[in-house]
Amino acid sequence: MILTLEFWSTLLSIIFIDLILAGDNAIVIGMSARKLPKEQQKQAILWGTVGAVAIRICATVLVVYILKVPWLLAIGGLLLLWIAYRLLSQEEEHSDIKAGNTIWASVRTIIIADAAMGLDNVIAVAGAAHGNILLVALGLIISIPIVVWGSTLFIKLLNKLPWIVYVGSGVLAYTAAKMITHEPSIEHLFDDSEAIRWAFIAVAVIIVIAAGLWNNMMKKKVEAGREHGASL
Repeated sequence: MILTLEFWSTLLSIIFIDLILAGDNAIVIGMSARKLPKEQQKQAILWGTVGAVAIRICATVLVVYILKVPWLLAIGGLLLLWIAYRLLSQEEEHSDIKAGNTIWASVRTIIIADAAMGLDNVIAVAGAAHGNILLVALGLIISIPIVVWGSTLFIKLLNKLPWIVYVGSGVLAYTAAKMITHEPSIEHLFDDSEAIRWAFIAVAVIIVIAAGLWNNMMKKKVEAGREHGASL
């Protein structure tokens, strides 16, 4: 039902997932259109985004149905746990994204790059939606305009408030854990006690965030060691 708390909380989760994973999309869009004249950049961004969104919707709907195959929900949940950890710990390079010299070259680059990089978003949204195509569509319709026109602002917000990334990773881990507990093949293990279900979800979220924090602290120590060695 549309008027239930679960519907709206899930929709908010999907929108947040779209936004927290939108940084790469914003970089792709910006780098793909950077060589075009300013008046053509908006057109390239618009049509590139339209094409990327169309592919994203089709892929997400497809994944929603694929996740109904036995054990794939659990496998998707485990993959999403890794994605949640990677969001905190891995810096991705985008230097290999080539800017187009024409509008349609840029549009093509945006669509291809978004399709290649959008797996994490597709799995996360499909898992959070739990088979509800309406939630998938509403989440994308609401979040895509924000991604296109507000992505730069959102990236600046992430830079000023780094803890938002940890919140986003926690939301992804929560979604992943729920996917695993709803896997039909093992769902009976959690049906007897809601406490066990929520304990599993809480442990999954804590482990992912703690692992990300620990990895980032180790990186800082290594970087500090390099800087100290370079100064000697």
